[in-house]
Amino acid sequence: MAKKDADLKADLKKLKEKVQKLRKKVRKTAKSEAPSAKKANPVSPLAPKDGFPALPVIAGVEFAAVAAGVRYAGRTDVMLARLAPGTAIAGAFTRSSTRAACVLDCQEKLRVAAESDEGAAIVVNSGNANAFTGKAGQEAVDAVTGSVAATLGLSPSRVFSSSTGVIGEPLPHDRITAKLGDLTAALDEGGIELAARAIMTTDTFPKGAGAEIAGEGGAIRIAGIAKGSGMIAPDMATMLVYIFTDASIPAKSLQKMVSRQVDDTFNAITVDSDTSTSDALIVAATGQSDAAPITDLRSKVARDFEAALRAVMMELAHQVVRDGEGATKFVEVRVTGASDAADAHRVAMSIANSPLVKTAIAGQDANWGRIVAAIGKSGARADRDLVSIRFGDLLVAEKGWRVPDYSEEAASAYMRNQDLLIHVDLGLGKAAKSVWTCDLTHRYIDINADYRS
Repeated sequence: MAKKDADLKADLKKLKEKVQKLRKKVRKTAKSEAPSAKKANPVSPLAPKDGFPALPVIAGVEFAAVAAGVRYAGRTDVMLARLAPGTAIAGAFTRSSTRAACVLDCQEKLRVAAESDEGAAIVVNSGNANAFTGKAGQEAVDAVTGSVAATLGLSPSRVFSSSTGVIGEPLPHDRITAKLGDLTAALDEGGIELAARAIMTTDTFPKGAGAEIAGEGGAIRIAGIAKGSGMIAPDMATMLVYIFTDASIPAKSLQKMVSRQVDDTFNAITVDSDTSTSDALIVAATGQSDAAPITDLRSKVARDFEAALRAVMMELAHQVVRDGEGATKFVEVRVTGASDAADAHRVAMSIANSPLVKTAIAGQDANWGRIVAAIGKSGARADRDLVSIRFGDLLVAEKGWRVPDYSEEAASAYMRNQDLLIHVDLGLGKAAKSVWTCDLTHRYIDINADYRS
């Protein structure tokens, strides 16, 4: 009996060893076989609860999206927007000195062809940024925009392109041009959500926003989409933004509005203080509304239109922050009482970009001392004894010291909210600035540590 038990134990040991070897083999095989499409990140807890919004249909715009295999097989990664003849174009772009070929190409085209009786097109790919790729970068842009132009019967100067994804790898542009037949066949005025999904990289949800105002003789509609999650900092962040309107407005007037509104929207957000090579904001006005053309920027309809455009830009900017890589908190940093606007901006961004502040927020730690430090390092004029700090409506420090009735318990309870306000008043003047950021969690490290793998 003892011998049988010993034999049974020996057989069981061999079986366990065999199972362990098999498990090791499975793990090794799984690592060696690259997935056809990278696994999506969990949807941000800060994402809009109702999902992608119902956006107004913009007359004169059609959208299509396909899976071209730019980086991953089976992933929708190219979008095309066809724009009606006479569409006016405006834009804003990263000021990075290493900006991508497509950014340089768009900037040049806007300089010479922002307005034309011709139609226009926007083609965007994700998965590859086509940045820092030397002469091959411009060749890829020319190949893509030239093929789109030939397919749609446009001048190449009226085709605008963007690329987002990994830097430093040649863009396999032939994979994009091979899908132009599928793209043109799928063009649909209701396809804007598919277009929003096609431009995502580490984004966890597609971003959209819309508005409608009463023009003279008819409604004017605006619809926009964006991508952005990481490498987000002023100078346009790592984002691609495309806004469409049926308004009839000259390109120069549209550009003035975009330029006026970009600093307080897309240039007022930060996730990680890193600026991308590929940021682009393109606004297209098709002129297809029944409303009378906007010719006077001082008119009520022009002011209403600019306010609506600003609202769409702000909503898209906020969605980018809410989708910050690993974010669990959405934070407004509001600075008031600064000597001038530049100082208000310096202090706000110093706080919003501070890893110490952002990790304290992630840990729900009411560590207002880190905010004091961020103010001090900003380079802006500040007087310790005039500064006040609030978490929401809760005053935590003023006159160079914490307030007498400061409650750590109350401050910590506030930090458990998903949406937070850090309000600093410098007590020196009337200038103010708000910027928006998110917390910094370990998930941010996880996402960026294996971005290329």
